[in-house]
Amino acid sequence: MIIEIDQNSGFCFGVVNAIKKAEEALTENKTLYCIGDIVHNNIEVDRLKNLGLKTINHNEFEKLSNTKVLFRAHGEPPLSYEKAKENNLEIIDTSCPVVLNLQKRIKKTFLEFKGTEGQILIYGKFGHAEVNGLVGQTEGEAYVIESVEDLKKVDFEKPVSLFSQTTKTISGFKEITDVLKLKCQNDLKINDTICRQVANRMPNIREFAKKYDVIVFVSGRKSSNGKLLFDVCKQENEQSYFVSQPDEVKMTWFSEAKSIGISGATSTPSWLMKQIETNIKSEIK
Repeated sequence: MIIEIDQNSGFCFGVVNAIKKAEEALTENKTLYCIGDIVHNNIEVDRLKNLGLKTINHNEFEKLSNTKVLFRAHGEPPLSYEKAKENNLEIIDTSCPVVLNLQKRIKKTFLEFKGTEGQILIYGKFGHAEVNGLVGQTEGEAYVIESVEDLKKVDFEKPVSLFSQTTKTISGFKEITDVLKLKCQNDLKINDTICRQVANRMPNIREFAKKYDVIVFVSGRKSSNGKLLFDVCKQENEQSYFVSQPDEVKMTWFSEAKSIGISGATSTPSWLMKQIETNIKSEIK
């Protein structure tokens, strides 16, 4: 039996950095607050919770004072930084450098559009933490575009500058840009701000899923990236199974298999995939 873990799966750089900084801070302090789940994986969140990481929402954050708060890789809007200063909070900023650069670009465009009728569009998921941080750079004026349907709110006679949430798909971004190119009658600037480390997971996982009889895809239920990548696995290999923890793996899946591939989302810890690999090997005689 061949059992292999996808070397292209697991945490992206931003998440690795956030968890490393959280662990370092928790060795110095028993308690550290984090706005939202540090990563969309319940097992990793529980592991860090046991070390002292407390997940809070923005309302709870605004009531804190004189303590440490971690800003996760998704980034935060300017108001969060202002509130932290006001309440004497020490920020451990683990915002992904790619996201921070995108925030700066959107802020710059917003300031350039001031006094004009220019519109900033952000292709992304409405309410997503990263998107909230991006919209915050525009004082809430940017339009969030989830699909081509949302372009109805755009005035195509006015200047448009399009950006993307870093974790969206290249194909989805192209759909939006194709429509804008057809309809925009004035200035149009397309800013491809998709993170290629994340975007390349899709073609990589297509090839990975084809190589094995069975695929075990490991991801938290909350991960939109996980849902997307699992759908790709399923398209390429019908014998693909989604699990969020080791005890969800069923050995009956492998009764006729000669090879097993284990993969995961950008929010899936490597140690969890390794544990599943070890469990499967111990069961297969």
